[in-house]
Amino acid sequence: MNTVKPIARSACAIANSLDIVGDKWSLLVVRDLFHGKRTYGELARSPEGIPTNILADRLVRLEKAGIVASTPYQQRPVRYAYTLTPKGRALGDVLLAFVRWGKQHIPGTVAMNQGPVDGEMPVAASPRRPGKARTR
Repeated sequence: MNTVKPIARSACAIANSLDIVGDKWSLLVVRDLFHGKRTYGELARSPEGIPTNILADRLVRLEKAGIVASTPYQQRPVRYAYTLTPKGRALGDVLLAFVRWGKQHIPGTVAMNQGPVDGEMPVAASPRRPGKARTR
């Protein structure tokens, strides 16, 4: 299901990609789904502290864009499990590029400590060491 309008503001692939996942939270939701989180509660407990109203909005937006799929796992009240679609899993290369860039250019940056789920996204878990460790 792809309800995102192509060529929203220009024909630029970067601009169109940013229209879908370029906000502060969307790629973090995708990251967490790569790392095995599946429920709203699990996603809400991410270390960045996404506000719950924004999380709900991003899940709807990502589902409309065909990046995330939801499946009910409980009926009363209805609760959903979220998974990445093939289109969403294709963002793994984008996330890995952010990991590499951040580790190279932002001192102290680390990749998440969790390993990939089903080998979907290889992410190193070792911290970048910008220099000698300080001793006290």
